[in-house]
This record gives sequence, structure tokens and C-alpha cells, in this order.
Amino acid sequence: MAALNLANLALDGGDPRDEKKNPAQFTLDHGHEGDLQAGTFSIEAYQVHNDPSVLFEEYLHYASITRAEEREYEGTIIKRKEPFSLGGIIKNRFSKGHVHEVNAGTVATEGNHNDMSTVTDREWKQASRAARTASWGTVFFLITTDILGPSGAPWAFSNTGYGPGVALYTVFGLMASISGWYVWNVYMYMDSDRYPLRDFGQAFFRVFGQKMRHFINVLQSLQMFMLVAVLVLSLGGSVSQISIGKDGANGNGLCFIVCLLIIAILGMVLGQIRTLQRFGWLANFSVWTTIIVCFMAIGVSATSGPNYATMLGSFGGAGTPYGDTNFPDGTVESAIPIRKFAGSPPDGYASGGTGFLGTYQGINTIIYAYGGAMLFFNLLAEMRNPWDFWKGMLCADIFIYVAYMFFGLFQYSYQGQYTYNTAIQSINPYNYQTAGNILSIIGGLIAAALYGNIGIKVVYNNVFMELLGFPALTTKRGKLMWVLMVPAYWSLAFVMAGAVPELGDISSLVGAFCIGNFTYTFPALLKIGFEIKKGAMLPEEYFDETTKKYIRVDSGFKRWMRGYRKTWMLTSFNIFYFLGALVVCGLGCYSAIMALISAFSGGSVATSFSCTSPYAG
Repeated sequence: MAALNLANLALDGGDPRDEKKNPAQFTLDHGHEGDLQAGTFSIEAYQVHNDPSVLFEEYLHYASITRAEEREYEGTIIKRKEPFSLGGIIKNRFSKGHVHEVNAGTVATEGNHNDMSTVTDREWKQASRAARTASWGTVFFLITTDILGPSGAPWAFSNTGYGPGVALYTVFGLMASISGWYVWNVYMYMDSDRYPLRDFGQAFFRVFGQKMRHFINVLQSLQMFMLVAVLVLSLGGSVSQISIGKDGANGNGLCFIVCLLIIAILGMVLGQIRTLQRFGWLANFSVWTTIIVCFMAIGVSATSGPNYATMLGSFGGAGTPYGDTNFPDGTVESAIPIRKFAGSPPDGYASGGTGFLGTYQGINTIIYAYGGAMLFFNLLAEMRNPWDFWKGMLCADIFIYVAYMFFGLFQYSYQGQYTYNTAIQSINPYNYQTAGNILSIIGGLIAAALYGNIGIKVVYNNVFMELLGFPALTTKRGKLMWVLMVPAYWSLAFVMAGAVPELGDISSLVGAFCIGNFTYTFPALLKIGFEIKKGAMLPEEYFDETTKKYIRVDSGFKRWMRGYRKTWMLTSFNIFYFLGALVVCGLGCYSAIMALISAFSGGSVATSFSCTSPYAG
């Protein structure tokens, strides 16, 4: 098959399982005889489909074979690597990925693409690994780009205080790392060349069935799309602020909907990058723009006062708890001195609001600060050696935690209760604000392109390929479909950003229901089911090499109970973790709903597709 030439990955030496497949038997076993006759069947397309007849244990069997082959192959590659050099690092950042050698005795089939009698196990491996080019270094930058969001850390500390803020960032960072470890562990046991594991939905399908797969895919697709739409809105706002100028010198500035359109068009261009390996150097750049903005914000905070006007305009003047306390006369000139708190700030000093909900706004920021596990399966699916994922994840987790602690504590120490929820807006000099906005646009646009990349792949694999029979993305027709789908996806995000009034608050509700669950709840639930089903396996059960099926002794509730008894310590901990994460999700949804009620009852409703900028005076 010509498509198999896209991935030249093979083991050195002969493959004892390199046997021919009977085309008639293959198509009868998998229900693809119609596709074969119509000329639409391909290995890549079949691998995306989810076959309910494949047992959980069969995924484990093929995964063990794939992991062993990866170990053997990577061992030979390590011996051949060139010495470390700066030039090599730069070259790798712009490369397509690691190029694997093809065994001289293996020739990919040309000509009749649908002659299934020529399909070998080696070709199945090549099809599976067609898009697997990302290294652990690339994954480090992708995870950091996805998760790192220190802009809200100072504001979180201003609503929780020093002690609770440090404790919460530490605890939720640790639990997010555990969730990431769970995702990696499940992937290593269940992904194989025969049955690649590409996203969260497929993982839940293999453990809990088809209904859970659809539920997870809908949530992930919704979350990715909402993130892109919100970033179009917020980055468009930054463009609008820049165009307005200092103290509104340019009036309304550039038409607001045009600002959103500019971001959408730039996203369409960046979105044409299809593989995550190619996203690596952009993610690298995004991380450094974020760090520069952080240092700029804390540097200016140390040498000038807070942006009192922004705080007064955003969180109220006289007549509101925050305004009465911090601006007694309702003017910037009446601002009281900066205050910091070791524990939770009293009412009037937390800009998130009063009482528990006010504090919980800051806690929500901390909870979502580590959101990103929803992309881990997608990142792993494009790694040439998933054994190395833990390196990228561990380095990213440590780097992100240190960034949150250093930046959040530093700026809160200088600005106290006047810390704004977007750090660069907390600083006073307009020139630094503008520079920060420009860098934020660059980094945010790259993050939005990453979310769009994953979102499109989830929809394409699970809807267009599986239900509508579209070609795999590794084929020429698949690449053409990608070129067409990216503008369509970003156009919808632009329409959503321009048309829905309170998009930010609605996104908060989606974030509470999706980000927290994908980071904490769903990994715990997946690990519970995985460990129980794996623990239920018996010594007398085995994989029949003749029928290619796993022979079970029993099934049903009895099997689940046996699995729980064998893994009761780890599973009990994960049940406690799962229930705790559900409570956090419930509180987040409640606070987001209350914020929505407050926003819609405020009397001011934004106009859809308005040319008037909300940032104009």
C-alpha cells in the first residue's frame, strides 16, 4: 500500500510474525468486504475504528509486543546517535521527526492499494507509526504550552492568601502529576501497532464501552472548541486595546469584530501545521514569550504602583464591598495602602467576591491551572518512543509549578489586593502593557492553534473517518481534507466568539465541567476500571495464537469483584480520588453558574458582531 511509505519504521532483522493475511477471511472478520470492493478500505482507517469484539486482554497482548519492539529498536538508535551539539538541537526543533530505516527485505506494496493479500504485520506497524515523529523534548514544550498559564497566579494568591495558595498549588499540582502518570500507564499497556490508542475516548471505550467513549469525545471536542473561541475573543481584545492607544487616544480603535477576524485568520494559517512534531518549535517559542511576559510584569510591579484604574473599573467603586474597602470615595486617588494576607483575605480585600464563593474564584484558577491531561493521549499517539513521555511530563510539571510559585508570590507581594486577574493588566505604564499584550497574542495564538489541532483530530477520527468513511490523515486525500477543515473550524470559532454575548462566563461553566474532570476525575475513573479488569485476569487464561482471540474463564460482575479484591489498595485510593474530584467539579460548576446569573442580571448585554470595542472608554 502506497500510504505505508509515509512511515518507514521497521525492526532490524526478520520479523517471525511477518505472515500474509488471507483477504477474504480478514474482511469477513471485520465487516469490510463492501469497503474492500469499493476501494475505500485502508489499514489506517481500520485502526481508528473501535471494534467491540476485541477484548480488553487482547489490547494488552498486542501492546506488550509493541512495547518490546520499541525497546529493541530505540536501543539500536541510541547506539547510532550523533554526539550532543547546539546545532543538532536547533536542527531537531525544525525537523519532521526521527527518520527510521526500513529493513532491506521489506518492500511496501505499490500498485493495487486494496490487495489485502499483501498486508503484512510489518505494514500494519508502518501504518500505525506513520504520524509518530514527536520526541520527549517536543512533548515537554507542548505540555508546557498547553498547561502553563501563570498570568492568573498572582490573582489566585490575592483571593486565597499566601498559605492556602501555596498549599493548593502544591496539592493540585501533585494530583495533576498523578493523573498524568495514570494516563501514561494506561497508554503503555493498551496501545499497539495493531490497535493504536489515539485519544481519551478510545481509552474509555476499551475499558468501559461505546457509550462512555461517545460521552468523553463530546466533552473533549466541546472543550477544545470553546478554548479556541475564548482565545479568539481574548486575543482579539488585546488587538483592540493596542489599537485604542493610551487613554483612548484613538477613540474606539479598530472595529472590534475585525480584531477577532484578524486572530481567526492567523489561526487558520497556523492551523495548517498538521503534526505535533512540527508544532514543537512553535511551542518552544510560546513558552519563552510567556516567561518574558511574566518577568516583565514582576519587574514593572517592583518599580511602579498597581493599575488602580483597571481594578476600580473592573471590581467596583463605592457601594460594592471591594470598592468601599479599597476605594472609600469611589476614586483612584482614595485607594488605601496595599495589603497582603497569610490566610484567606477578609471580605472586601478579595476581588473574586465576598464569602466562600469569592475565595473559590481564586481556588478555581488554581484547579484549572494544571488542566491539560485531556491532550496527553493525543500527544502520546504522536510520539515515536512513548517510553520517554514521563521525561517530558516530569520536566514540564516541575517547570510549571516553579513558574506559578515564583511569579504568583512575587507579584502578589508587590500589588496585594490590587492584583488583576490578567497579570499584565495589573501594571501601570501603558508601554509595558502594550508590549505584554503583543507577546501574549503570540503565545496565545500558538496555544489556540494547538487546541484546534487536537480538536480537529478528535472530530475527524471519530466522526469523519469512522462514520463517514473519510481517508486517513496520513494519505494525500486526508491531508487535503485537513487543509479544508482548518479554516472551517476556525471560522466556527470566530462566529462563536463574535455572536455569543457572555462567552467568557459560559466558557467558565464548560471549563468547570470539562477541564477539572479531564485533569482529575476521568484519569482516576479510567485507572479504576483498567486496574480492576487487568487484576481480574487468571493464570489459566491465555491468548490463542491460532484464533487470535483471548480465552477467558468467566465474565460479568464476578470478574469485576475479583479484580477489585486483587487491587483493593490502589483502587480504593482512586475511588476516594475520583469522588473528591467530583466534589471539586460540583463546586466549580456552582460558582460558574452563580457568576453567569450575576452577569446576565447585570443589565448590560453585549451586542453580537459589534464594531464597538468593549475596551473603549
